[in-house]
Amino acid sequence: MRLTDEERSLLDGAAGQAAKKAMQILVALGDIYGAEDLVPVRSVQVSGVSFHNLGEAGLEWLESMAVDGRVRAVTTLNPAGMDLEEWRAQGIDPGFAERQLRLVAAYTRMGIAPTCTCTPYLVGNLPGPGEHVAWAESSAVAYANSVLGARTNREGGPSALAAALTGRTPRYGLHLDAHRVPEVEVVIEAELASTAAWGALGRVIGKRAGTRVALLRTRARPSVAELKSLGASVVTFGGSPLFFLEGLTPAPGTRPTDSIVVQATDLEGAIAELSDGKDEIDLVALGCPHASLEELAELARMLDGRTVEKETWVCTARPTKLAAEKLGIVAAIERSGARVMADTCFAVTPLESRRGATIATDSAKGAYYASGHNKLRVHLGTVQDCVNAAVTGRWR
Repeated sequence: MRLTDEERSLLDGAAGQAAKKAMQILVALGDIYGAEDLVPVRSVQVSGVSFHNLGEAGLEWLESMAVDGRVRAVTTLNPAGMDLEEWRAQGIDPGFAERQLRLVAAYTRMGIAPTCTCTPYLVGNLPGPGEHVAWAESSAVAYANSVLGARTNREGGPSALAAALTGRTPRYGLHLDAHRVPEVEVVIEAELASTAAWGALGRVIGKRAGTRVALLRTRARPSVAELKSLGASVVTFGGSPLFFLEGLTPAPGTRPTDSIVVQATDLEGAIAELSDGKDEIDLVALGCPHASLEELAELARMLDGRTVEKETWVCTARPTKLAAEKLGIVAAIERSGARVMADTCFAVTPLESRRGATIATDSAKGAYYASGHNKLRVHLGTVQDCVNAAVTGRWR
């Protein structure tokens, strides 16, 4: 792989051991995928933030990288395993909290903004069309490629951190025009009127289109929340982190010859496959991916004058929560008994003590991780379904 003089000096250790290790990671990755060179990046999103996922070995490695590692690109963090400020109210073990805070502190010493969100594009890390970036959070990767028109592969935590410390990433995969071409047409004949429906669509595409780049044809015009749900679901269930939506996202002129038709029964089947909960709900979890300010305002409206009977989490980014607090939105939600949490998500927080409990959510991705990672039972439905479950304690 061709390296510039600056890149070779980083590989030789001129900027310290962390940058040297980072370049070694990128060169090895480039060799594996046949990249001819490295491409500069100004935006990075790093995953591998929850201590629940990384453990002691991951924490030790990050602290070693933080000794002399300093970022060379705007870099934000994925959700942590707890609310960094209100972890006690969340019921987090103090030993876990101490390690989680150390882990975030290591990232911060490297110059990474401790945003702890899976929606960096909502808190200032917003690349433009055609811009090369290195993002690791799967739902954000799909959003960056498909909605923003930026170019990124689905990075791993170490390779994203390596990109942040060098300002480079290998030029292969979705950084190349040849891999950004629709390969299968998806004709959607079903109604898509909720985040749950768009999430179910992502599951159908992931299972039927596989890793092929899809061109979606539908009369629906999704909101940001629905696009977030679709992108999160597509990659969760095995699909490509790039799709094109006709009339909304620009696609190359070539049209695929293969076609898939999605009908209402397909979406109903996807929702049924992700739902195995009991009638009585134990926990309601919203905000996967993290809720936007608009979504928080809508939830406050739904909960106005109502009281939740079951524990209810609403997850969002810290900057979004602060803005919502100033507008009185957080207070309006929490008057119902629901809790607005920042920095974390039920998909990455430790929930071992709740195994076997039933969770209600509007997120297909969240449903997948709740059942697989945390061994919870799940009901997947609309936000209104989840609010009704929170208020009545039962799923209808």
